[in-house]
Amino acid sequence: MKIDSNRILDSKEEFKKGNPFPHLILDDFLDETFAQKLSAEFPLIGDNGLFQYDNPLELKSALNDWNKFPQHTYTFFRHLCSDKVVNHFSELVGVQLFADPGLHGGGWHLHQNGGRLNPHLDYNIHPKVGLQRKLNLIIYLPETWEEHWGGHFGLWSHDPETDGPKKLEKEVAIKFNRAVLFDTTHHSWHGLSQAVNTPNGEVRKSLAIYYLCEPPKGTENRQRALYAPNESQKGDEKIAELIKKRADNVQYNTSYIVKDEKK
Repeated sequence: MKIDSNRILDSKEEFKKGNPFPHLILDDFLDETFAQKLSAEFPLIGDNGLFQYDNPLELKSALNDWNKFPQHTYTFFRHLCSDKVVNHFSELVGVQLFADPGLHGGGWHLHQNGGRLNPHLDYNIHPKVGLQRKLNLIIYLPETWEEHWGGHFGLWSHDPETDGPKKLEKEVAIKFNRAVLFDTTHHSWHGLSQAVNTPNGEVRKSLAIYYLCEPPKGTENRQRALYAPNESQKGDEKIAELIKKRADNVQYNTSYIVKDEKK
């Protein structure tokens, strides 16, 4: 279960130089046997405990309820929230981080066939504790995954003229026990660069946790994710309105499930 902190810290310069924003890609992130145990504990798509997102911007299932996590998943998230792990990640990014035991936005993420996630910026200020989201850790855990099934993790550069994503700079293929670490405070546009196209009910499984820091003075108080249209959605007024609602701290919960007439 133990994370190889020395390996992460040895990659500090690589992290800082990541393009289009600081990030690391680490294969064989966990002991393989333990990673297999984590993978086996994921629920099936359609499980009543999962929270569903189904709208033109995102199609995924998620769960962040500790009481519903099986033994190995529960133990691992506890480890990720430990002072030892948090302090190592703090050294990586150069600021003091804090764990989010509430796993706001984290936990299990599952993308089934057709799964999608438009380019977006994560929330900037945690809506419960007022801290800034600083570091994302995502671990991919589908044991059988073929690259042509898509679901790649995309990293986009920022366009200061439009204040949106400019260019898809990098795609990271999904691979069992591959982890991605990235700094969310650099106009860090990310998402699925390709929709999921899987046979026989195969699911893109990932486990995610976010670490927080004290917000610098003048930090934008964005408490919900800000999405951008994909290429086929640009200029669509309904999509623009959905993006606005999804980012609104009052209306966001009315946008999670929206029928897409174009699907």
